[in-house]
Amino acid sequence: MKRASAHRIRSHRSTIVSIVLCGVVLAGVGCAAVGVAAIAAKGIEESRPKKVKAEYTGLAGTSFAVVGSADRTSQVDYPNLVTEITARINDRLWENSGATAGIPAQELLRYMYENPSWSARPYSELAKTLTVDRLVVVDLNEFRLHDPGNRYLWEGVAAGTISVIEADGSLADEFVFQRVLRVSFPDITGVDQDKFTGQQVASVLISRFVSRAAWLFYDHEEPAMIPY
Repeated sequence: MKRASAHRIRSHRSTIVSIVLCGVVLAGVGCAAVGVAAIAAKGIEESRPKKVKAEYTGLAGTSFAVVGSADRTSQVDYPNLVTEITARINDRLWENSGATAGIPAQELLRYMYENPSWSARPYSELAKTLTVDRLVVVDLNEFRLHDPGNRYLWEGVAAGTISVIEADGSLADEFVFQRVLRVSFPDITGVDQDKFTGQQVASVLISRFVSRAAWLFYDHEEPAMIPY
C-alpha cells in the first residue's frame, strides 16, 4: 500500500510540474505574440498619415511669387536645379495656399533668366516689379549626391532656407518667416551606385525638398514618421 501511495504522489507531482511547465511555455508564446502585435501596431501608426497645420498662412488672399537661388557649386554641377525647384514650389503653392494671384512658373523663370541681377535688388523693389504682395525666397546652400569623401556611395543631401517677404507690410525688405530645411536620400547608409542612378537620387532629393518647402504654407497630411 505504501508503495502504491508513493507512486500516486510521484504521478501527482509530475502532473503538477507538467501543468506548470505548460503554463510557462504558453506564457512565453503569449508574450511573444503581444510583442509582435505591439511592433505591428507601431508600424501601422508610423505609416498612418497625420494632419499638419501650415506654419505660415500669410499667402492666403494675396498675390505671391517664388524666387530661388543656389550656391555656385550646385549651379555649376546641376544647372537646372533652381529652375526645377522654383517652378515646382510655385505650382504647389498656387494649387494649395489659398493665394488669389500669382505668376505662372514659366513667366517667373523667364524673368529671372532675363534679369540675372534680380537677387541684388531690394526685395521690396523686386516685389513691386513682379506686382506681388509676397515673395517666397528659396535659398539652396547645399545639393549633393555623394559624401565629399566618397563618390562610390550615394549620400544625397538637399538643404536650404525658405523665407517670406511681405512687400505690403511695414518691413518690406525683412523676412517675416524663415525655416531651414534639410532632406536626404537614400534612407539608409552604404548604398552603392548599382542600386540607383544619379538622376534617380537627384529626383528624389528635389521631390522631398519641394514637399517640405511647400508644406510650410498650407494644411496637409504627411507620414507620421518621415525617414528623411
